[in-house]
Amino acid sequence: MLSADDIAYNPADGLVPAVIQDARTKQVLMLGYMNREAVQATVDSGNVTFFSRSKKRLWMKGESSGNVLKVVRIQKDCDDDALLVEADPAGPTCHTGETSCFHEHPYDDGLSFLNELQDLLYERKEKMPEGSYTSKMFRAGRDKLAQKVGEEAVETVIAAKNSREELTYEASDLLFHLMMLLTGENMKIEDLVVELKKRHKPG
Repeated sequence: MLSADDIAYNPADGLVPAVIQDARTKQVLMLGYMNREAVQATVDSGNVTFFSRSKKRLWMKGESSGNVLKVVRIQKDCDDDALLVEADPAGPTCHTGETSCFHEHPYDDGLSFLNELQDLLYERKEKMPEGSYTSKMFRAGRDKLAQKVGEEAVETVIAAKNSREELTYEASDLLFHLMMLLTGENMKIEDLVVELKKRHKPG
């Protein structure tokens, strides 16, 4: 973990800017400032802590709202005078109730919906709401889920010979049911990413 002594603080005010990023989605959540004590408090507590320039004191993000930012990783920039803090947010980061303080333009990396869908599947698996298709499939068990993935895979192969529109539709079904199967096995799509990275050979 980062040491508070390894940072080149601004000599004028003793502060260092800290960009906070969602560790999972990589969305930028906010910008704050830390002095040496705030950095040390962040490292020691595991909760992002800033120096309030208006109140002239340390303040832990979420100390009143409960929407704390759990530290996952901290790194310095190449000049040692700025920090990137990857964190796990316990709720909305912005005081307005928005996920990020940078919400003028909605964040969408093209894949963030998969994280939302995955969270929903885990919620459905836990609560098993009546009338839900996912609840029905989870109750049916592993064999039924695996069978459904197989059926969707065959339909995707057939669709590939027909049209882009049909392929998009069937491949979406395949991905959805694969995610259900993974959820049923207490896995996440990130597990597949880790495996693919292991196999990847650059060049």
